[in-house]
Amino acid sequence: MKNEPFSITKRLKSFGYAFNGLKILIKEEHNARIHAVATIFVVVLGAWLDISTSEWIALIFAIGFVFAMETVNSAIENLADFITKEKQDAIKKVKDLAASAVLISAICALIVGLVIFIPKILKLC
Repeated sequence: MKNEPFSITKRLKSFGYAFNGLKILIKEEHNARIHAVATIFVVVLGAWLDISTSEWIALIFAIGFVFAMETVNSAIENLADFITKEKQDAIKKVKDLAASAVLISAICALIVGLVIFIPKILKLC
């Protein structure tokens, strides 16, 4: 890569590529749509329970973490499928590891949600 001068136009184009990636993620990845529905549920519940600013920050980071991992997982899976459609142990291992990153992030997000929401829900009972 050559050392090119800063360009606003190129930076704006890079945002376009990133938003296109988001569009692809939601359109083509079923698990991303499940995460999107869960996100809507969490945001509605957070608004209804009037959670604090710090709780919103924790939820935003947890949600972002899951979507980031889902995006990386999808990119790895697409690249692996481009390389070969044949069953290969090395490709399976890479794909399984990427999928585990999503699982870990989702479990962490669930724990964050439970820590925030369970005490508030219990107060309502």
